Amino acid sequence: MMRRREFLQGLVAAAVAGLPIDATRAAGDGRLYDPLRPFGNVGLLHITDCHAQLNPSRFREPSVNLGVGPARGKPPHLVGEALLKHFGIAPGTRTAHAFTHLDFERAARVYGAMGGFAHLSTLVKRLRSQRPGALLLDGGDSWQGSATSLWTRGQDMVDAAKLLGVDVMTGHWEFTYGARRVKEVVDGDFSGRIDFIAQNVRTADFSDPVFEPYVIKTINGIPVAIVGQAFPYTPIANPRYFVRDWTFGIQEESLQKAVDAARGKGAQAVVLLSHNGMDVDLKLASRVTGIDVILGGHTHDGVPQPSIVANRAGSTVVTNAGCNGKFIGVLDLEVGNGRVTDFRYQLLPVFADLLSEDAGMAALIARVRAPYATRLAEPLAVTDGLLYRRGNFNGTFDQLILDGLMREKNAEIAFSPGFRWGTTLLPGQTITREHLMEQTAITYPYVTASELTGQTIKTILEDVADNLFNPDPYYQQGGDMVRVGGMRYAIDPTASIGRRISRMELGGKAIDADKKYKVAGWAPVSDDAKAAGGEAIWDVIERYLRDQKTIKPPRLNLPKLAGVSGDPGIAAASP
Repeated sequence: MMRRREFLQGLVAAAVAGLPIDATRAAGDGRLYDPLRPFGNVGLLHITDCHAQLNPSRFREPSVNLGVGPARGKPPHLVGEALLKHFGIAPGTRTAHAFTHLDFERAARVYGAMGGFAHLSTLVKRLRSQRPGALLLDGGDSWQGSATSLWTRGQDMVDAAKLLGVDVMTGHWEFTYGARRVKEVVDGDFSGRIDFIAQNVRTADFSDPVFEPYVIKTINGIPVAIVGQAFPYTPIANPRYFVRDWTFGIQEESLQKAVDAARGKGAQAVVLLSHNGMDVDLKLASRVTGIDVILGGHTHDGVPQPSIVANRAGSTVVTNAGCNGKFIGVLDLEVGNGRVTDFRYQLLPVFADLLSEDAGMAALIARVRAPYATRLAEPLAVTDGLLYRRGNFNGTFDQLILDGLMREKNAEIAFSPGFRWGTTLLPGQTITREHLMEQTAITYPYVTASELTGQTIKTILEDVADNLFNPDPYYQQGGDMVRVGGMRYAIDPTASIGRRISRMELGGKAIDADKKYKVAGWAPVSDDAKAAGGEAIWDVIERYLRDQKTIKPPRLNLPKLAGVSGDPGIAAASP
């Protein structure tokens, strides 16, 4: 395992030898992907959290990404100008647009959409041609997030992953298609082609492994272990009935055993393919030894450079590679004398207008979308404002959903999950059914309407806030704060559980703890909610959009923040 000094030397060398973040200003856009010369003797490519975005799309990075406790002001909890300054990114460049929300509308119109599997495929082939034997790793959340993925039960993404050349993957939202569907893919479509690994998923009865914990791949004669870490809180963050017979969790002890076992079988480098979220990975890296690099996902943090975490046996490099197909991580390792001695890492933005489409992938995408083309393109309304989701509190597309829920369900208050996936629309765009599904395409879309007391509402907000702002990363589950419509409140992220939420008001009056209020929501995780059924969220919001016809810029119902003054995780002019 690489020593801390060597890791630090590698990080500095990566910043010098790799693409400087502001190189597009000096070298021109056409050379963004030129300085990708390989380093060392082991190449790994990493994508994660693409959320079924086969075509190029836009995704606005957060203007609020607060860290608490020791995480305050440290990656990934930097936004806007603070992020640019920390990583030495020149303002006003393509890369500044890729990594921040700054001047998003103008930059998005100038630089175009990002990602898209046909463009990504071109880049993957280019990178692999320079790195013989390089592996392509998928960190999960690939089969969910679009209409076609939902309607095909993830098959469009399964086929795309095979054509892209994914070698190894782990999962999270994949499990929301149910255990049977996941095993059907893993044991069928993926068999002999893609290894699905997860050391922390076991049967509930005898604790037998459901998937292989790791694989060892030989790259240029060097055995490299890839250990899988599926999302630990799947049965909590998503309905348990999808994976009733499986258990999850962080599973530090079994992870250490998997790493040691891989080393015992001759692995000279160990990589954790993780869907923990970056804060969890940073803590994990300080406690589990023998891992050279963590290629992380789940929290959608596009972090330009890795963090280096010391532990009792050395150090571990920790990365997180963003979402929506916007980025691909390129990790080059120098392995000698049985261990990693140096590395280079680049997180490359994937600009569709700078990469030609791969013909084979473009044909596959056209083929899988063709049966649904008319449904996808159905116009629902036009937006006058920027519609986005992502950030610790309400985004404008979240607000649209909240407004629609309250209107269509005659509710005083509305809740919408703090999901981090979903594309961004520019002012003047037509909102199509496809765009709506990119915000709502899940297998438990039921809309609920409940009578809740003020005390229950506060309890819900406190529980969600603790999931997001607990200073111990192992108690965080990675989403953003539940989005709230109608009711206003204040929050202190730095306070302890039960003390974060205050000043709850509705219509200018304080919420009464004993009074009941009608609250609309969607995406319930309980078995009772599944049995009760209910309208799908996309049907409710489609009705609202058709009635409105034109969506004025939503007025964000943001909480009053306390305890975060000067925090670089919140932009000065947020949102």
